[in-house]
Amino acid sequence: MARMPRIVIPGQPLHIIQRGNNRADVFFERRDYPRYLNDLRDAAERHGCAIHAYVLMTNHVHLLLTPDDEQGPARMMQAVGRRYVRYVNARHGRTGTLWEGRYKSVVVDSENYLLVCSRYIELNPVRAGMVAHPGEYLWSSYRCNARGLADNLITPHPIYRALGPTVAEREAAYRALFDGHLESRTLREIRDATHAGTILGGKRFRKEVEAVLRRPVTRLNHGGDRRSKAYRQRNKSRGQSC
Repeated sequence: MARMPRIVIPGQPLHIIQRGNNRADVFFERRDYPRYLNDLRDAAERHGCAIHAYVLMTNHVHLLLTPDDEQGPARMMQAVGRRYVRYVNARHGRTGTLWEGRYKSVVVDSENYLLVCSRYIELNPVRAGMVAHPGEYLWSSYRCNARGLADNLITPHPIYRALGPTVAEREAAYRALFDGHLESRTLREIRDATHAGTILGGKRFRKEVEAVLRRPVTRLNHGGDRRSKAYRQRNKSRGQSC
C-alpha cells in the first residue's frame, strides 16, 4: 500500500515524532542533548519552521512547530538528522543509521489542540517515570513556556500569547494547564492521529483541511474495513458490474 503524502499546510502547526532506529537510543551522554538543540535551531531557522514546544527523550524526539512552507519540515528534519548523525558517529565511534527512515507528523488544530499537544509533549518525561514534574526535566521546552527560562529555540504561538496580556500572566496560565493529567482519551487521540499521519482535530477541522488539500485525509487499512457499510456497498457494486 502506497504511503499517503504527509499533510503539511503553511501556517498550520505540526506535531512531529522521530524515533531512533529500532527504537534504540539517539542520545548517549549529557552533551548530546544541547548539540542536537543547536543543530535543530539552525535547521529550523534556515527552513522556516517556528518551534513552539519540544522534548528530547532518550530514544526519540517530539516537536511542535509551524512551517512557513510545505517543504520546510522535511528539509529541516533532513538537515538536523544528517548533521547530528555525523556528530554522534564521530563522537561515539559508531557507524550506520541512527534514526528511523521516516519521521511521523500530524497537522494540529491550533484553536483546540495546540496547547493540549504542547502539554502532551512536555509531559513525556513524567509519563515515562523519569521525573515527577515536567519542570525537573532539562531537555524540554517546559521551563521556557511555563517559567520564562531563556530558550532561543522557542517561538511562542499566538494561541500561547493569548493566555494573558503579560509574560508573567501567560506563564502562570500555562503552568495551570499542568495541574491535572491528560485524559486517556486525549492521549489516545494524539497517538492515533500521529501514528496514522493524518490530523489532530474535530470533524470541522478535518473538512477544512480536506478543502485546502482537495483530497481526503482519512487512511483506510489494507482492503478497507470489511465491517464498514462503505466497504460492503463498494464490493457489492463491484460484484454487480462483473
